[in-house]
Amino acid sequence: MVISTAIKGCAPFQNLIVNGIVLAEDGTKMSKSKKNYPDPMKIADDFGADACRLYLCNSPVVRAEPLRFAAEGVRTIVRDIFLPWFNAYRFLIQNITRWEARSGQRFVFDPELKYKLVKDPNSNFMDNWIVAANQNLIKFVRHEMNSYKLYNVVRPMLDFIEDLTNWYVRLNRPRMKGDDNDSVD
Repeated sequence: MVISTAIKGCAPFQNLIVNGIVLAEDGTKMSKSKKNYPDPMKIADDFGADACRLYLCNSPVVRAEPLRFAAEGVRTIVRDIFLPWFNAYRFLIQNITRWEARSGQRFVFDPELKYKLVKDPNSNFMDNWIVAANQNLIKFVRHEMNSYKLYNVVRPMLDFIEDLTNWYVRLNRPRMKGDDNDSVD
């Protein structure tokens, strides 16, 4: 860094990302000789690499603080985040299939529909709320990632997933299934 600064007259990088240390569950340094860490392949096989990534991204290690790695933490991410998210996705697919069977048409995603929903005074309040929450999340994530602040991004994303799975889907389940008069078309 000193040589690069001396030669070019500026820092050799625009941004610097520093991570904390991942420790064993008991707080000691992970060591191959002590074998005081869970097998990474077993973690990936049991819970998936994405769950492990999310566990690490949502930990103190992204704020350059130490983390006591625990396989139970990865399991919690799967249980609290990935399973509800997958169930919401599965619910969406089931209802698309049900709608296609009822209407005789193929479902085609319309990216402009979110703008039509917001402008329509008769549109469902919950639909407007989840679209607005999604757009606010996208704006926030882009801003924070452009500032290299990964540690600020994960919590709002998890909050959105919880709002989507625990509130939006739960409160709109009858409407989405077509069990009431205000069905989604």
